[in-house]
Amino acid sequence: MGKFVIKVSGNGFSYSLKAGNGETIAVSSKNQPDIETLKAIIADIINYAPDAPVEDQTVANFKPEAGAKFELYKDKAEEFRFRLKNAKGEILGVSEGYVKKDSCKNGIKSVRRNAVNSPVIEPEG
Repeated sequence: MGKFVIKVSGNGFSYSLKAGNGETIAVSSKNQPDIETLKAIIADIINYAPDAPVEDQTVANFKPEAGAKFELYKDKAEEFRFRLKNAKGEILGVSEGYVKKDSCKNGIKSVRRNAVNSPVIEPEG
């Protein structure tokens, strides 16, 4: 089972979703001003991740998906990445860069598995 780890970051809060082995598989796309807003984003991830379709933007003529979705894309460094968006198009979480597309797809599968029933660890103090 994974876990969401909330930390104080600069002038707000961010999270990391960690797999059972401790590897980070997704992070906040930006800091949130308060912990309650971040917890609402985490709740959305838990809700959307298991069933969100994957919109593969690396293929020609990809089919845009409506609603919450994972977007699989290539960044400026030509690495594969994913981001999870809610139905409003807001980014809930992002991945690291992957050299291989299959590794990126495995990252999405890991988010699907690890987000569900994962505890939320808040900063101490």
